[in-house]
Amino acid sequence: MRLGITGHRGLRAETEQLVREALREEVKRHSPEALVGVSCIADGPDAWFAEMVLGAGGKLEVVVPAEQYRDGLPEEHHQSYDRFLRQAVEVHHAGMVESDSQAHMAGSEILVGVVDELIAVWDGQPARGYGGTADVVAYAQRTGVRTRVIWPDGATRD
Repeated sequence: MRLGITGHRGLRAETEQLVREALREEVKRHSPEALVGVSCIADGPDAWFAEMVLGAGGKLEVVVPAEQYRDGLPEEHHQSYDRFLRQAVEVHHAGMVESDSQAHMAGSEILVGVVDELIAVWDGQPARGYGGTADVVAYAQRTGVRTRVIWPDGATRD
């Protein structure tokens, strides 16, 4: 099973714990031998999911939206990003240079294109900018990719 992830970054600590638990349950639903997680490995749900897939014995594929993508992530996440990239069994590149909303959406489209199912950590609200979680969910739905939304009871977003 090729399982992709998209989701909101910058979640509060309380919501992070709720989302992490929900992601753990999603990962547990799949046989580790057959599980391939696909992620852009940004800070937040992307990285939590990657860690859980690898921890469960699954494989990780990474989508890199742009050459400058890592530079746009928080500096404290760079070490984790690099570690996940090294552990990836395959890396997909969107071929863009600048890490902007166009590149992020292009990366998400690649991700959706290679998965059987998309997990979306999404509050159900419209995207706050092009390429946001809502746009990725809409793209997955338009292309017929099964999508499971995770937004646990009690989760909030600023």
